Amino acid sequence: MEQWITHFMEQHGYLGIGLLIFLENIFPPIPSEIILTFGGFMTTKSDLSFIGVTITSTLGSVIGAIVLYGVGAWIGERNLYRFVNRYGKFLRVKTKDIDRTINWFEKYGYWTIFFCRFVPLLRSLISIPAGLTRMNIPLFILFTTLGTLIWNMVLIYLGQAVGGNWHAIVYYMDIYSKIIYLVLIVLVIFIIWKWIKRQKTHK
Repeated sequence: MEQWITHFMEQHGYLGIGLLIFLENIFPPIPSEIILTFGGFMTTKSDLSFIGVTITSTLGSVIGAIVLYGVGAWIGERNLYRFVNRYGKFLRVKTKDIDRTINWFEKYGYWTIFFCRFVPLLRSLISIPAGLTRMNIPLFILFTTLGTLIWNMVLIYLGQAVGGNWHAIVYYMDIYSKIIYLVLIVLVIFIIWKWIKRQKTHK
């Protein structure tokens, strides 16, 4: 995939970068680390500029986030509650669990959006609950853009700074991603354990 990505970027320049980053938001397995660091490297050997790569990659990312926000809004809270009322007993999920989650997201959602832009996988998926809760769209776009801009600028700068050694950045970012995935898995297991324990206590 890496070879195809870099070739596509070399062939299509800014448009290729923006399109790939857009797809990365919709299809998380596409690694933004490769796109951004190689984009930074391209600024040292082509007509592409740091500002141009930053703008196009950020624009592609924000548009992708808006699409996923739309998916969440299309699903809607009503359909979510309907699903839980119908199948929640099999999943051991109650509507009050949804209430608690939505209340938490409404309280801390904006900063959650911002910080999740630095977390692999969640960087994309976090837009869905934002749409689900109908988060204020201008503020959603603002916090998404701020988080995305910082993430993109750092990786593009690193790719530009190391030049032909941009693979080294990708290597270390891959380690970072694996650590984050491990932490997320442990966190999910802990949450499930706490939830099961609470269910047993209520019985």
